Amino acid sequence: MQSGISASKELYLDFNTLLGSDTHFGLLVTIKSEQLTPLTFLTPSSPASSSTFAQNLETLLAPHLQPKEALYILLRRFDTAPYLTAVSYVPDAAPVRQKMLFASTRLTLTRELGTEHFRETILATAAEELSARGFEKHDAHEKLEAPLTEEERSLGEVKRAEAEAGSGTGTREIHLSKNLAMPVDEAAVQALKDLGTEGGQRNLVMLKINPDTEVIELAPEDGSAPSSIPELVKTISPSEPRFAFYRFDHSYGGNTSSPVLFIYTCPAAPGIKAKGIKSRMMYPLMKRAVRAIGEGEAGLKVERTFEVEDPSEITEDAVLGELHPKVTVRQGFSRPKRPGR
Repeated sequence: MQSGISASKELYLDFNTLLGSDTHFGLLVTIKSEQLTPLTFLTPSSPASSSTFAQNLETLLAPHLQPKEALYILLRRFDTAPYLTAVSYVPDAAPVRQKMLFASTRLTLTRELGTEHFRETILATAAEELSARGFEKHDAHEKLEAPLTEEERSLGEVKRAEAEAGSGTGTREIHLSKNLAMPVDEAAVQALKDLGTEGGQRNLVMLKINPDTEVIELAPEDGSAPSSIPELVKTISPSEPRFAFYRFDHSYGGNTSSPVLFIYTCPAAPGIKAKGIKSRMMYPLMKRAVRAIGEGEAGLKVERTFEVEDPSEITEDAVLGELHPKVTVRQGFSRPKRPGR
C-alpha cells in the first residue's frame, strides 16, 4: 500500500547534506502538509572519528523517540556504500490514522530519495528495537537467513518472470483517495471481478499481503468452492492472516439470497519471528482499503463484515444471525381492568 505523499524540496536538500557530510549521524523525517519533511539532523555523541554506531544511538533514543509519535529515521550506519539504513518507527500506541499513513508511505520515502542509497529498511514498533541491543538482535536474525548465491538469485528472477509472462498479469496501483494508493496484483483484481459476475463459478476470493513487496495478492486455494460456512472455515488459513470475500448462497425463511461477506482473520501464532510480527501489522492497517478495492474495482456490495482472530470463530448461526436478525415485536400496554368489572 502506497500513499500519494511525496518528498519536499527541503528533504532533498537535507538528504544530500547527510550523504555528503561526516558530521551527521542521521536525519529525522516526518509527514507534514502531505509531504515528507525533514525535522532535524542527528549528530554523533562524540567526534565522528571516535564514535561508534552504538554510542550514536543513545542520541536518538531519549530525546527523539516518543511512545505515541510515528517517525522516519535515516541512519548512517555502514562504512561502505550504500551507507544508510531507513527506519520506520511506528509505535503501537500511535493514533491509528497516523500508523496507517506512515506504514503506507515507508516505501515511498526510499524510492523518492533513491533506493541505491539504502542497504536495509527496518520497521520498528518499539524504541527498544532501535537500541544497540535491538540492532544486535536484528543483525542476528538477518544472519539466520542463508544468503542466495548469484546463480540462485538469477534463477529466482527467471522463475518470477516466467510466472508473470505465463499468467499475463502484473501489478498496478489502485488509487483509493487523493493521498492513498495500493499496489494490487492484477490476478487478484480479476478474481474479485469474477466473484461479482452474476452466475459466475467463483464464490470465494482470498487475499494476502506479500511481506516483501507489500502487494495484495491472491492467497493459495485448493480450487473448491465452499457451499457452506463450515466449508469456508476449513478453506481459510488457520495460521496466517487473510482477507476473504465470500458469496454466501443460502436459503432462509423460504427465501434464497447471495450476500457477499468480507472476512478478516488474523490467527495468533506463538513463536513467530519479529519479521513475521511486523508483516502482520500491515493487515489491520489495510483491511478497510482492501474492502474498498472489492467494492470500488469489482463492484461488490458487501453485506456484512466479520473480523475474528481464528477462522473457527465464524459459525453459520452467527452469520445467519447477522444477515437475518430476529425482529422483536413489542406488545402494546394493556390497561388493567377496573376493580368490580
